[in-house]
Amino acid sequence: MKTEKGFTLIEILIAMAVGFIVLGAIYASMTTGQRSSAAIEQRISTHQDARTALEIMAAEIRMASYNPNGAENIWIDLSGTVNQSHKGIQLASSTALGIEMDMNGSGGIETTGNTTEVITYRYDSDNQLITRSANFAAPQEFLGDTSAARVLRVVNGATPVFRYFDGAGNPIADLVNDIPKIKRIQITLIVETSQSSPMTGQPVRTIYSTSIIPRNHGIASATSP
Repeated sequence: MKTEKGFTLIEILIAMAVGFIVLGAIYASMTTGQRSSAAIEQRISTHQDARTALEIMAAEIRMASYNPNGAENIWIDLSGTVNQSHKGIQLASSTALGIEMDMNGSGGIETTGNTTEVITYRYDSDNQLITRSANFAAPQEFLGDTSAARVLRVVNGATPVFRYFDGAGNPIADLVNDIPKIKRIQITLIVETSQSSPMTGQPVRTIYSTSIIPRNHGIASATSP
């Protein structure tokens, strides 16, 4: 009598179960890898965007009060009043900084034409981004955005974006009267990725900071106190 060989129904079910488990593990591994790769790409993009923004801000703020001709009474209103002794920093707070500079050497601050001589940075805590306005134009999203493909958020919260120091390194608290004493400006940006890390399940947060010496602002002039 010939013996027939084959698989029983139980063996087939067990094999199918093992196969599904293996396929599930492979799928999970691929999904995790894809998420990890996306998170790494977003973190790199966040780092590049934040570093570039910080460098641009530093370069522009460093030129505050640039006045190659030494012209007097050229500064214009940025915050409701004009104080000529404040020179090219007519707006200063922990979340906003407005600077002026005579870039084309015309002996005045121009807000039309191709030369940018007035720049204002603001921290928009509601939308978690930094805006930049040039020559009184509408503020533009500078670091961070509100698009569906948003990469990063600026999450300074109560941490000042701008801090101001005098020549001895002391913080300046009275930004109504002591703007002429500003010798150094510190910028701090706390940014986080919009996507969560697959490792922690939380956004990746990084702090970027730099100090700027606006040398032109510290130069004494006839209108300085």
